Amino acid sequence: MTALNNQAGNDRNEAGKKEKDCAIVILNWNGQKMMEQYLPTVIEYSRDDAEIIVADNASTDNSVEWLKERYPQVRKIILDRNYGFAEGYNKALRQVKAKYYVLLNSDVEVTHHWLTPLLEEMEAHTDIAACQPKLLSVRGHDAFEYAGACGGYLDRFGYPFCRGRIFDTVEDDNGQYDNAQEVLWATGACLLIRAADYWSAGGLDGRFFAHNEEIDLCWRLHRMGKRIFCFPESEVYHVGGGTLPKSNPMKTFLNFRNNLTMLYKNLPDSDLHSVMRWRWFLDYLAAFETLIINRKWGDFCAIFRARRAFKRWRHSFDDDRKRIQDYGMKNDGRCPFSILKEYYLHKHHRYSELPET
Repeated sequence: MTALNNQAGNDRNEAGKKEKDCAIVILNWNGQKMMEQYLPTVIEYSRDDAEIIVADNASTDNSVEWLKERYPQVRKIILDRNYGFAEGYNKALRQVKAKYYVLLNSDVEVTHHWLTPLLEEMEAHTDIAACQPKLLSVRGHDAFEYAGACGGYLDRFGYPFCRGRIFDTVEDDNGQYDNAQEVLWATGACLLIRAADYWSAGGLDGRFFAHNEEIDLCWRLHRMGKRIFCFPESEVYHVGGGTLPKSNPMKTFLNFRNNLTMLYKNLPDSDLHSVMRWRWFLDYLAAFETLIINRKWGDFCAIFRARRAFKRWRHSFDDDRKRIQDYGMKNDGRCPFSILKEYYLHKHHRYSELPET
């Protein structure tokens, strides 16, 4: 009887919690050193009406103990195992009541007044589902950061690029992209999204584990008629590659497998077969380029494994594909050109040199 009474009391307390305007949720996995450096900026520079939460993905370092001792005021959500970026956030956010979520990497240094411009724009424009700040590099504050720069796009074959970053060419920030801009996807390193839109789109696809999951989510939102923006009035600085370095073959595997899966889910029927045939050729071309020119045996094998993994599981996404196609929208949001052709053939290495997006 006592246990039942206690459970009833807990349920009343949970139901009585007032929904926050904004919850900043940092998904952590063995990131104590990153949090030691960057969590103080989040606490210092975030608004008083924003709740700061660390969701821990079953870290094996001292992250949780350090948080409890150093920042007892920060709410902690402890997950029972490492669910990856995508499902880790899904499980954490189901325990958060807020109008807006901010998905924030543990290796992001925020700045004074970073959150207010994002929230003000979202409040003013209810058709905007998600947005990001200008993402600059911690290593050089005058350069964009690879993971999202000033907002992202997809070319006709599904290759992502950004205002400020195309493939490995990362531009210096000279204010050239300081205008607010509608984009196709916003970076998961610092993503502000309406909670209602997050769940109406189905959240991040947990099967992806990590990489391309925020692009997939933003693309689904776009297909639902929502808009995604970058608001460069807000600036943050990102380390990048903290969990999986760029040279890690596992990162190559996840990027190729998940990108193909994202295309299978979101491409319109009219383009699916032609794009997938092109990607078959381009992916194997990339594999042999990594082996012959860059001598990266691990990445070469990872691309082959990714293609096989996609082939094995693609039909498990058939229901997702049907649901997304039912959203309609003749313009699915991709740019009409090939970024490979623009970059390698026409030598257009800057976003400002590309055809109109």
